[in-house]
Amino acid sequence: MELEGLEKKAKGSGASQLVVKDLKEEFVKDFIFPCLRAGAIYERKYLLGTSIARPVIAKAMVDVAREVGADAVAHGCTGKGNDQVRFELAFFALNPELKVVAPWREWDITGREDAIEYAKKYDIPVSVTKKSIYSRDRNLWHLSHEGDILEDPGNEPEEGMYMMSVNPVDAPNQPEYLDIGIVKGVPVSINGKELSPASLLAELNTIGGKHGIGRIDMVENRLVGMKSRGVYETPGGTIMWHAARELESLTLDRETMQVKDMFALKYAELVYAGRWFDPLRESMDAFMDKITEKTTGSVRLKLYKGSVTVASRTSPYSLYREDISSFENGQIYNQGDAEGFIRLYGLPTRVRAMLEKGI
Repeated sequence: MELEGLEKKAKGSGASQLVVKDLKEEFVKDFIFPCLRAGAIYERKYLLGTSIARPVIAKAMVDVAREVGADAVAHGCTGKGNDQVRFELAFFALNPELKVVAPWREWDITGREDAIEYAKKYDIPVSVTKKSIYSRDRNLWHLSHEGDILEDPGNEPEEGMYMMSVNPVDAPNQPEYLDIGIVKGVPVSINGKELSPASLLAELNTIGGKHGIGRIDMVENRLVGMKSRGVYETPGGTIMWHAARELESLTLDRETMQVKDMFALKYAELVYAGRWFDPLRESMDAFMDKITEKTTGSVRLKLYKGSVTVASRTSPYSLYREDISSFENGQIYNQGDAEGFIRLYGLPTRVRAMLEKGI
């Protein structure tokens, strides 16, 4: 659907040629899955749906520029947004000799209404109007909504705005259970059926959307310094994120999980800031690849009216041992050993209290 009329639009905009590339599998396998495996999430909520799409698009643009012998690339990002930074940092990293054309910064276009007038003047078809002026970005991972009434954080989003998910109130009255198979920290199957990365995500989008999964409304700190309000729909991604994190509860020890969580914050910042091609991000991927070697197994999730809860998780590499975790005494864990541990572990607390009491 989204490809219909693109050639006419491109030619109407002044292009001599339209190049369409199918990047879905590359996008999910080489960009989304590393981000998911890292546990990257920006400012407690955002699964980086727009952020992670920019490097794969920029990479394809640089490839096409090389194929056709172009000396410049262009983007339609505003001068207030994050995407201008993301695209241009990717261009710098992949081909620093390319010139960058940014009409919103260079032409006499100061807002979305100006852009709509420009399109109307040159008979360029655009989906937005002055009555419905939402700024949307859609890819296989998510759909974002910004602008219009959302610019006031005091306004509740309009239900008619959503496109990937039903209102949780209207979702099925019966929960649905899903078994997500994971290998080395990455989802590979649904209910035992193995799918390609893009097919798996598309299937989870359909299932999650039916149950109203993955809606978030947040005020975020943009890279350029201002706050902005956005509403995101990420149904399949939300299901994947819950499954991957739940399996890690079995396969990662405490110290590893804590370090991984710290790295996840930095990883998310790098992706949000457009630094996908930085050596630091690549180095962190090497770390994530190593520590998720044993994050393999299955997670059963319960989807119900906008919520995702875990029903069970299993792994052949689970560090959980029922014979150790049981409240009964066992051969490996002697409860009497806890007394000495507590005395040593609590020694700094005890010494401080003694000092305060003059003992």
